[in-house]
Amino acid sequence: MDEYLFEYLPILIFLGIAIGLATLMVVASMLVARQKPDAEKLSAYECGFNAFEDSRGRFDVRFYLVAILFIIFDLEVAFLFPWAVSLGTVGVFGFWSMMFFLFILTVGFIYEWKKGALEWE
Repeated sequence: MDEYLFEYLPILIFLGIAIGLATLMVVASMLVARQKPDAEKLSAYECGFNAFEDSRGRFDVRFYLVAILFIIFDLEVAFLFPWAVSLGTVGVFGFWSMMFFLFILTVGFIYEWKKGALEWE
């Protein structure tokens, strides 16, 4: 049992160093940086004006649809790259499995396109 625990020692050392360095950097930045915010620092960020509504307001559903489409096609790329690298070893079954996966994604994309989820007014 001690041999198994001894194999985890480098990981524990790495975690200790990482946590120590992260803590050191945060504490050092708090000590070195000037902690006197002025009016410019406290002003509205990036947009140039103060918020005029509650920040918990409702968003249009199309924002979520675009986000879901992005996730779908991001996952498609995440699956396609390892598949393309190992195409020689997965054989014909792997090829047709990926074609079926791409077909399902294409059907979903066409469905969203026909429903008008991609069109902005």
